[in-house]
Amino acid sequence: MSGTSEGPAPAADLIRPAVTESSGDASPGVSLPADGRLGSAFSASPLAMAVVDRDGLVVSANDTFGALLGKGGAALAGLVAADLVDLRSDARTWHAYREVLRGRQAKLSRTRRVKHPDGHSLWVQVTAAPLPAAEHGVLLSLTDISDRRELQARLRHLEMHDPVTRLPNRTLFFERLSAALEAESYEQGGTGRIGLCYLDLDGFKAVNDTLGHRVGDRLLAAVAERLTRCADEAGLARATAPLVARLGGDEFALLVEDSTGTDQLADLAESVLKALQAPFDLSGQRLSLSASIGVVERQAAGTTATCLMQAADTTLYWAKADGKSRWTLFDPERNAHRMTRQALASTLRPAIERGEFTLEYQPLVGMENGRLRGVEALVRWNHPQFGMLTPNRFIGLAEEDGSIVQLGRWVLVTACRQARRWQLDHPDEPPIFVSVNVAVRQVWDSDLVADVAETLAETGLAPHLLQLELTESAVMGSAGRPLQALQALSDMGVHIAIDDFGTGYSNLAYLSRLPVSVLKLDGSFVRGFQYEGEGVPPNPADEVIVEAMIQLAHRLGLSVTAECVETSAQASRLRRIGCDTGQGWLYSRPVAPDRISELLGTKACNQAS
Repeated sequence: MSGTSEGPAPAADLIRPAVTESSGDASPGVSLPADGRLGSAFSASPLAMAVVDRDGLVVSANDTFGALLGKGGAALAGLVAADLVDLRSDARTWHAYREVLRGRQAKLSRTRRVKHPDGHSLWVQVTAAPLPAAEHGVLLSLTDISDRRELQARLRHLEMHDPVTRLPNRTLFFERLSAALEAESYEQGGTGRIGLCYLDLDGFKAVNDTLGHRVGDRLLAAVAERLTRCADEAGLARATAPLVARLGGDEFALLVEDSTGTDQLADLAESVLKALQAPFDLSGQRLSLSASIGVVERQAAGTTATCLMQAADTTLYWAKADGKSRWTLFDPERNAHRMTRQALASTLRPAIERGEFTLEYQPLVGMENGRLRGVEALVRWNHPQFGMLTPNRFIGLAEEDGSIVQLGRWVLVTACRQARRWQLDHPDEPPIFVSVNVAVRQVWDSDLVADVAETLAETGLAPHLLQLELTESAVMGSAGRPLQALQALSDMGVHIAIDDFGTGYSNLAYLSRLPVSVLKLDGSFVRGFQYEGEGVPPNPADEVIVEAMIQLAHRLGLSVTAECVETSAQASRLRRIGCDTGQGWLYSRPVAPDRISELLGTKACNQAS
C-alpha cells in the first residue's frame, strides 16, 4: 500500500494548524494554517475559531472569530486571548484556562458576555481544548448564543413575575431576600440590617365574590402601581428603592435592604396606608379598601428568610386582630407569649392524660359567723417547663380546642371526690359544698347532666353539696340545650351559680326565669368600696348598687357571694347590707386540700390564712 492517501483528511486535521519552518510569528511548534485545503477550511468555517499558543497569545483566528469581536481575524494575532473573551473575570475560570494551556486539563467551556466595538454586547459560549501534543497550543472556539440567552431571559422574566400586577412574584422575592441575607452583602459599607413590610388587603375577598375576578385583578394591578410609587418615593434618598412583590392572592411585600432602623420601615408603612386610602376608580366602579401591615426590622446576621417571614406573618396577624387598617411592629415579647401559648396548646391534651393538673380550693365563708361553708375548686397546671400555671393561662386554650370537656370532667370528679373525703373525715361538722366552674362548651359538647349524675353516684356526694358556676354572659343567653341542661341539674338538686355577676348582660328580668340559686358579685364592685383609714375617698354608688343587687337577689330567693374580699372594712360593709358569703384573700388564698381540713370547725376564716 502506498504511503500517501487520496481520501478525505481526518476531521481532526481540518482544525489542526499546519506545521512549517517558515513562520517566524508563531510560537515554537505552532504556525499559521498553511494554504490549501486545511487553511481554506479554517478560514471559511462558520465556527469561530482561533489558535492560541501556550503563552495565551492568539496565533491565528478565522474571520468568523474576528467578526464576533468586531475585528478582522488577522488583526487578532498576538493579542491575549483571555482578554478578548473575558476569561480572567473569575479566579476559577482563569485557573482552569491556564490548566488547559499547560495541557493539564482536557477542556474548558464557559459562557461569557463580550462587548462589540459598535457598543452592543453579545453572549458567547467559549470552548478551549488542547491541540495535539506536537503543536503545543489550544484551539479556542466561540458560539454566539445571544438569541438563546435572550429567550431564556424572557422565559425567566415570565417565570419570576406575576402576570396580573407585573411585580416580582414569590419566587423572585425569596431569591432576592436570600441574597440580601447573605453576609457578603454587608461587607462593603452596608448597614447590616433588613426590613420588611408584609401587607394583606382587608376585605379583598368580598370584591372577588361580588364583582368578579376581572375587577379583582384590575384592583390588584392598581394597588401594585400605588405600592411601586411608594417604594420609588422611599428610594429617592437612597441607592436603591424597596423591592415590591406580590406573594400571592392579595398579599404583597416591600423588602428594604440595608435598612436604617424601625423608623424607616414605620414611615414606609404609613405611606402605604395613606396611598391605599384614596378610592380606586375602575371603569365606573369606585372601590375603597384598606390594608393591614406587619412590619419587621432587624439585623440581617443570624436571620434566615424563613424566620423573617414567620415574624412578618405573625405581625400581620396582630395587625388584623387589632382592628385592621393599620401597621404593627414585630414585638419579641408578644411573640414569646404567642410561642408559649402554642406550646401550651399543643401539650394540653397529653397533660391531662399524664396527670399534670391539680386542684386548689378557696374558702367560701359565711359573712355572719365567719365559718367555712364551701370551697371553690380552682385548677392548676403543673407544667414541666413553665411551672405552676393558673387557669387564665390555659382555660381559654382548652375552650378553643375542645379539651375543656376532658379537663372539666376531671375537675368535676376530683372536686366531688375531695368534698366527699372531707365529709367522711369530719363527720361531726356540717358538710361543706364544692363549687366547680363550667364552660359553656362543656354543655354543648358533652352530656353534662349525665356526667354530673355519674360523678355524684360514683363519689357518693349529695347533689346539694355540688355547685356549678357559669359566667353571666353564658347563662343570660342560655336557650335550647344549655337551658334544658341547667334545669335538669337544678331538678337533680345541684346548685347553679352565676359567676362574675354584674359585668355581663345584667338582664335581671331574665334572671327570674333561670334555674339559678346563687349570684357571685364580681370583685370590681367590692374593690370600689371605701377603705377605712387608707385615705381612699368614698364611692357610695358602688355600695348602693351592691345593696340593690343583694336585695333583689334575696327577693328572687337567691343567695349572694361577694368575690375579692380583701379587707375587714369591705367585709363589715358587705355584712351590714346583707351579703350571705364572702370569698377573697381576707379569708384565704387558694390552698391545698389539707389546709381546708384544718379550717373545718374553726372560725379561722375571719382573717387571712
